[in-house]
Amino acid sequence: MADTAHPVLETASGTALDSAVWRLRSRGCWDDAAELLTPTVADDPRAALLRARLLVERCMFTGQGWERAEEAVRAAEKMPLNDEERGTAACERGYLAYAATLLRVRDRADEARAALGRAAALLAPDSPGRPLLDFRRGLMAEHVGGNPQAAETGYRRAHNEALNRGDALLCSYTWRHLAALALKGGDLEAARHGFAESLRLREELGFLVGIAPALVALAEVQPPEEAARLRAEAARLHRLLGNVPHWLAAQLPTEVPVESPREATAPPTPTPEK
Repeated sequence: MADTAHPVLETASGTALDSAVWRLRSRGCWDDAAELLTPTVADDPRAALLRARLLVERCMFTGQGWERAEEAVRAAEKMPLNDEERGTAACERGYLAYAATLLRVRDRADEARAALGRAAALLAPDSPGRPLLDFRRGLMAEHVGGNPQAAETGYRRAHNEALNRGDALLCSYTWRHLAALALKGGDLEAARHGFAESLRLREELGFLVGIAPALVALAEVQPPEEAARLRAEAARLHRLLGNVPHWLAAQLPTEVPVESPREATAPPTPTPEK
């Protein structure tokens, strides 16, 4: 993946530590990845922000670890930060509150809006942190505000900037969510293309924990036989990763044949992870 303003916040940026963190994160080992950063978080805002992001992401994928994520975000917020770093911290707080609201742990929608708004005020228009912020504001617009038009605007802005910056991981998310909106609008060709691109990017990046959701999403726009095969593959991978993401289980077949996948009915639109 190409370099970004916060490369280590998304994927490996070259150092041995960054690479180790990415390998663990991409396999759903967020606690282990966060532990690698513990020796440096007290004095390094970059490490503290990455640790917060890892633990917040764990909440979204597992539905657990809320207190630890809150502590990590709060610890980062208390550090002497510049505006860019403060904006990044606010973006993480907003996403944590969004996740708690989306997964019905606690309604923190107002907190999420306020934090993401604060991030927008702190991050410069050309900040490398803007694409992720735009994407997360799109999530809020669609899944909390019920405004798919505003969501598409946010997703599209994030998508275009992520493409320009070479942020393949964020592109895998924007492709998927733009495709989901296209599917709702009846544009099967655009939906199929977007879901396929999302899966391709995650496979190329080795983002293993994100592949099962991408397979299930692509299955929605495939013929029954191929859809069943994709869901069966997703179910095997889901089990391999300890049933993570936890919210995907309801969309997977409970029995996965070894030889020929049984025909499955289409699941509801995937829950957004990011």
